[in-house]
Amino acid sequence: MSVPRITQRLMVERSLFSLQTGLSRLNTSQERLSTGKIINRPSDNPSGTNDAMRLRATMAADEQHSRNAQDGLSWLGTADSALTSMLASVRSARELILQGRNTGTSGADARTALAQQLTQVREQLRDEANTTYLGRPVFGGSTAGPLAFGTDGSYLGDSNPVLRTVGTGVEVPVGVDGSTALSANGENVFAVLADAARLVTSNPDALDGVLDRLDAVTTSMKTALTDVGTRYGRVEEAQTKLSSAALANKASLADIEDVDVAEAIMDLQMQQVAYQASLGATARVLQPSLMDFLR
Repeated sequence: MSVPRITQRLMVERSLFSLQTGLSRLNTSQERLSTGKIINRPSDNPSGTNDAMRLRATMAADEQHSRNAQDGLSWLGTADSALTSMLASVRSARELILQGRNTGTSGADARTALAQQLTQVREQLRDEANTTYLGRPVFGGSTAGPLAFGTDGSYLGDSNPVLRTVGTGVEVPVGVDGSTALSANGENVFAVLADAARLVTSNPDALDGVLDRLDAVTTSMKTALTDVGTRYGRVEEAQTKLSSAALANKASLADIEDVDVAEAIMDLQMQQVAYQASLGATARVLQPSLMDFLR
């Protein structure tokens, strides 16, 4: 069995290889400590890189869902405020109609004033029904127009829902169909108040029927308000779950990618000591003379 000859060149090559290996380990330790990441390139940990990419994709989707949820809460919050204000206006209109129904104590001038007040309430309600969020009427469905109701009280929107995706496969309607929310038995609140303003001066005895019609519309508005509140709670719950998932995913990503600083410092110090020791040992072992180069 032949024994390989240990030449100066072989010793130099092996020594340089060992030094380069030690330097590479030292560079890796320095890079991890400076970046704070265990994985700085896919080759550092292919399986960890794959897991990190999946987590980042999930986190990106959840962030978009969270933005959608926040937008949905703004839509529903705007609709809730508008409906609450409109119900207060309807209550004021009902009180005016009750006053107009009292034929024994109201003169012609008083009834004219009541009619004007009812007209003002109707106009106020129409303005509230045209409440917008980011330039879109919240009671207009998916319409691209600026108004949900015209000056005559006619509905200008549509019945298409405005949806927001707040989770994987989870869509929540955030708009309100004004033709349903502000109507009952085929007529909306504006038509009822227009009749009330007309009858309070011409036929007060017919106001009993107007009150019944107004109460029916009020019931529809309260139902719409309850529905808005329910959907608000659903979106809010989804947003809470997304926030919790974001924290959990960040923790999982940190476990995969982030470096343990104390451990990294110790590793760096060890690699520095090992590299310095290798340099010293190589310098003592490799002391070539002129004769070594002349062989």
